[in-house]
Formats: sequence, C-alpha cells, structure tokens
Amino acid sequence: MKNLSLLAGAALSLLSAAAFAAPVTVKSCNRDVTFDAAPSRAISNDVNLTEMMLALKLQDRMVGYTGVSGWKTLDEKLREGIKQLPELSPKYPTKEVLLGADADFYFAGWNYGMKVGGDVTPETLQPLGIKVYELTESCVHIMNKAKPTMDDMFVDLLNLGKIFRVEDRAEALVAGYRKELAEIVKGVGPIERPTRVFVYDSGEEKPFTSGEYGIPTAMIEAAGGKNIMDDVAKSWTEVSWEPVIERNPEVVVIVNYGEVTAEQKIAFMKNNPAFKTVDAVKNDRFVVLEYVEATPGPRNIGAIARLAKAFHPSNM
Repeated sequence: MKNLSLLAGAALSLLSAAAFAAPVTVKSCNRDVTFDAAPSRAISNDVNLTEMMLALKLQDRMVGYTGVSGWKTLDEKLREGIKQLPELSPKYPTKEVLLGADADFYFAGWNYGMKVGGDVTPETLQPLGIKVYELTESCVHIMNKAKPTMDDMFVDLLNLGKIFRVEDRAEALVAGYRKELAEIVKGVGPIERPTRVFVYDSGEEKPFTSGEYGIPTAMIEAAGGKNIMDDVAKSWTEVSWEPVIERNPEVVVIVNYGEVTAEQKIAFMKNNPAFKTVDAVKNDRFVVLEYVEATPGPRNIGAIARLAKAFHPSNM
C-alpha cells in the first residue's frame, strides 16, 4: 500500500508539473502570444510597468529594467522593491541592450519603450528569442481600441499572472483593487455633474496632456470627473491653451516628473494672466500626481481616491 501511495503521489506530481508547464497564450494588442514556459530573464520598461512586475513579486524572474533615469527619478518605494536589479538603459533600450542581458521577455508598450516603426518591436525581437507583452493602454498607437477603463490595467496584471504562472497571485491582487475601486465610486455617490478636469503634464507654449485614450481619463471618470480633453482621440498629446481656457477646468491635475517641478507648473499657471479666468486657477484647485500614479500601474487606485476627494470633498 505504501508503494502504491508513493506511486500515486509521484503521478500527481508529474501531472501538476505538466499542467504548470503547459503553454499559455495571451492577447497582446492585436497579437496572440504563446509562452511555452514562464520567462526567467524578464526586462520591464518605465516605472509603472516595473511596478506591475513588483506588485506580482516577479523580481526573481527579472534581469533588469530600462527607461527610468533618462526622464524620471527612481523613487524610494520602487528602489526598495527592485533592490539590486540594474537599470540596463536610462531611456528606451536597443536590441543590443536586450540581447546583452540575455533577456527572454520584454514588458513594454508603444511610447513606453517601443516606437512604431522603431528598431525594438515585437516583430524585431521575436527572431532573437525575446517575447513581448504590450501595455494595453498603448495599443491605441497600432490598432483601433475602445476608450480605456481601469480594466485595461487589471487585464495587464492578469495576463502577466498567466505568463509567469502566478495566476492566483494576480487574481487576488486584481480582486483587491476592484474592491477598493468600488468603495471609492460608492463614496463619490450620486453627483449632479462631473467635475471639469484638465491634465497638465508639461509644456508652456503648448501643454502636453492626456486625451480620450489615456488612463487618466478612466481615472478621472472613476473619481467623478470629466477630462475636458476627452474628445481628443489620443492617449497623450500636445494641444493648444485656447481650448483649455475655453473649457474652464475646475481642477487641474499636475503630472509630476522631469526637470520642471509640479510647483513650477502650478506657479506658471497662477502667474500667467491668460489663466486668470480659469476656475481651477482662481480657486487654487490643483492635484499633483506622480508620473507613476498617472500612468497604468498599481498606484492608480490610490490616486483615484485622492482625485475623488479633490473633486467632491463634501462626498468623501
């Protein structure tokens, strides 16, 4: 009987191992990507994508990250999470950088580590044995895509869970985020009308902002607001100041990163006579989001809670 039990246990172990090793296919923008095994030498680009990897505790499957210090400061929370992982390139990596690290997986997006028509794309990396998963928000650059919701970020986490065979971890994480989000939306409650919001990323002569297809639109709507540039069919784009002034935002969301600080961006708007009639400026209603909060990633939910308090303080 003991031998039979041992044999049965061994058979179950073999079945479990076979199931664990079964190929996994996920949708990445307009592609189906199959992974015969979980990647073991992954690279992520940008702070928000790297934090998705960290939220799923995938540090031990990574050989490094790219695309942070060339534009942004690596904050202490992220620095602690990645510990000894090297930054392999301060901006977008080249194929040579990825090959030099012997990468087998690249988590990036269009304008998040890859450019349409550039040297580093899923097509150029495939012959090198490097599989790519694309950030869902960024798919609008290469295909028709629905307006984003917070599900876009959740889908990315769930797909990463499948790719790395940590589905339970990903599902638990997303379930927690969904619960938090539902509580925020419930807290906002019924409102007469959404708060008019402008996202100010950068630029003085012309502002760089988030349009219809950027994740800030989904975040603003979840918090009971309306992105005044949600009729611009772009994710992130440059506009002129005239429509911003005409649409008169009640709140300006400042994206904080780079050499120009959030305080300097606020001062620019406050001290420029062109904005003196804008409600947000008159009433000093500015909300600062760090770059990693305003791009798809684990910090979105906490940022939505802060936006909701700023938009509807009497409800929260």
